Amino acid sequence: MNSFKQGRYSKYLKPFSYLVDLGIINGSILLFEINLTNIYLFSLYISVCWVLISFRNNFYEVQRFTKIVHITTLILGQLVVFSLILYAFIGVFKQPNISRLALAQYLLFVSAIVTFFKFLVFYLLNKYRSALGGNLRNVVVIGDTDKTKQLINIFNKRVEFGYKFKKQFTIKDDNFSLQKCITYIVENKIDEIYASIAELSNKQINKLIDFADNNLKELKFIPDNKDIYTKKLKYEYYDYIPIISLRDIPLKVPFNKFAKRVFDILVSSAVIIFLLSWLTPLLAILIKLESKGPVFFKQTRNGFNYKEFDCYKFRSMTPNNEAHLYQVTKGDNRITKMGKFIRKTSIDELPQFFNVLFGDMSVVGPRPHMVSHTNMYAESVDKFMVRHFVKPGITGLAQVSGFRGEVETDKDIINRVKYDIFYIENWSLLLDIKIAIQTFVNAIKGDEKAY
Repeated sequence: MNSFKQGRYSKYLKPFSYLVDLGIINGSILLFEINLTNIYLFSLYISVCWVLISFRNNFYEVQRFTKIVHITTLILGQLVVFSLILYAFIGVFKQPNISRLALAQYLLFVSAIVTFFKFLVFYLLNKYRSALGGNLRNVVVIGDTDKTKQLINIFNKRVEFGYKFKKQFTIKDDNFSLQKCITYIVENKIDEIYASIAELSNKQINKLIDFADNNLKELKFIPDNKDIYTKKLKYEYYDYIPIISLRDIPLKVPFNKFAKRVFDILVSSAVIIFLLSWLTPLLAILIKLESKGPVFFKQTRNGFNYKEFDCYKFRSMTPNNEAHLYQVTKGDNRITKMGKFIRKTSIDELPQFFNVLFGDMSVVGPRPHMVSHTNMYAESVDKFMVRHFVKPGITGLAQVSGFRGEVETDKDIINRVKYDIFYIENWSLLLDIKIAIQTFVNAIKGDEKAY
């Protein structure tokens, strides 16, 4: 067995971060007049709770390739739960004289300092790797596929990740030998091995695993597009039998579902009270003055679990019998002058906030299609029905990524489905907020596909 690589200090980073954060939350107590009867009890309480929350939320599981969005989500999750537990101290230990205001000031201060430190460490580590060449990991890639090429490109371009690409081994070469790879890895002190699982036989895979285990090397497999491993897999155990689920949907978790519903209620209530309360009468007059017909347009669409519901909009077209069958096209002569304006600014979609409040829709999610189109795409577009695992949204990731409005080609609907599935499998409250903000910005700037 090779000796463990010396000079790597990553293993000390997590304990160091724990100590700094615990120092922050305990040291900050002295800065505020919280009126504690027993400061030692309070200190022990918040320290133990902070550590337990950290374990539960994986707060310190930040890797060199972790995205900023994920770090932000970790911070928000940690601080939200910590704030609840912080105020629970008053009731649990019967401390009615504690100053709620001072406790709030303490919480805001701790939140700001912990957030600053978290990003500072992440930034300094990136700079340490990219500018000084420290904390590097030597890596090799076994295999030659599109995925391995993309990975090598990432290693070479994203220097802040701290991966030093040393060599690629092409399995299809006549002179390829797994033993030669192993010899090279040992002689060149390689830290991590990335192998294309589609190109290796079971025997080769087992040999690599055994070698990595016995030599303290990290072995990671790269999935191929043609394999089941490309999916976002979820591993579960039925007693001692491992079971693989092909799709893990975050919104099936009760807490996530609750958080999204609270977000939907708050946003839809705000829009209805502060915007639609005065905008609706004004638009009603303008719509009625230009053409006869109802102010609102109602259309049946498919929602969560394929259930049909009535989706509402401000009417933007002259009443016609084709509205439920044909999508609006560019230059559509059914659109009124007022309708052109409200469609361009997406104002026509605002009544759907009532759908959100009633629970048929969400602020963010896959856009619902007309029933006739849903039936058509369900048969012609692969995985189209996956979109119905969650509630449909007023806006979505596909819409802010350039795939809103009219479906002109097969590419439009295929890409829309891809973005929708990515959203479903990678949902977070922060992603919802980001999409909502981007939608508002697009509405102000104007979208060329909004017609």
